[in-house]
Amino acid sequence: MKKLIGLMLVAVMMMSLLAGCGSKEAAEATADAEKKTFTVGFDAEFPPYGYMDENGEYTGFDLDLAQEVCNRLGWELVKQPIDWDSKDMELSSGAIDCIWNGFTINGREDAYTWSVPYVDNSQVVVVAADSGIASFADLAGKNVGVQKDSSALAALEGDAADLAATFADMIQYADYNTGFMDLEQGAIDAIAIDIGVADYQIASRGDSFVKLEEKLATEQYGIGFKLGNEELKNQVEETLMKMVEDGTFTKIAEEYGLTDSVCLGK
Repeated sequence: MKKLIGLMLVAVMMMSLLAGCGSKEAAEATADAEKKTFTVGFDAEFPPYGYMDENGEYTGFDLDLAQEVCNRLGWELVKQPIDWDSKDMELSSGAIDCIWNGFTINGREDAYTWSVPYVDNSQVVVVAADSGIASFADLAGKNVGVQKDSSALAALEGDAADLAATFADMIQYADYNTGFMDLEQGAIDAIAIDIGVADYQIASRGDSFVKLEEKLATEQYGIGFKLGNEELKNQVEETLMKMVEDGTFTKIAEEYGLTDSVCLGK
């Protein structure tokens, strides 16, 4: 009888253990299912903010910031390359949660829910070092490239429209890498571009190109969320500011040579 009772107790204990394991596995599965994904829309050819590295991985200043935010919040980062001129459709459809990739606030203040500005940016003109072009005045009669729906294009169609009127032609590109290829080959004479991207391209291409000293415009970058999405903006912004406070933001900026451009943590 005692032996039978002992066997029954062992069986009950085994069932309890199995039930406990099952409950733990179920809880872990539920936690994984509930883990939030954070999908960042970015231009994959906009270094140093977002681009594909030599290993075929998407990287960049903005993507590293987004990854750190996700690490701290327990989210899974989804890096979603997008066509820049389709960014509004991607955001409004819910395909992405935000636009985080050298995204200019100025002129778009009422179109998105914005984070605090984190980069001070300017638009400049890059030319071949041996082009003989030394100032904006020398761009008269020249072919100038610019990215579609970019801040540089907005400047050339806005405050710098008088300058653009002197060009022989203004060619719009889907991405700046293609524009630089044409500049290298002499298909265009200059390219209008954000200063951070210009610095990166010049540094990676040797002494072939130079920036003109004059600036087309100045602006600030922010993280753009769908208009009204204050809750998500606040979560991301609060985490970003903690990164500023503990020095992580500045460390990531240093890795991409952007310490002179960032406007947080100074």
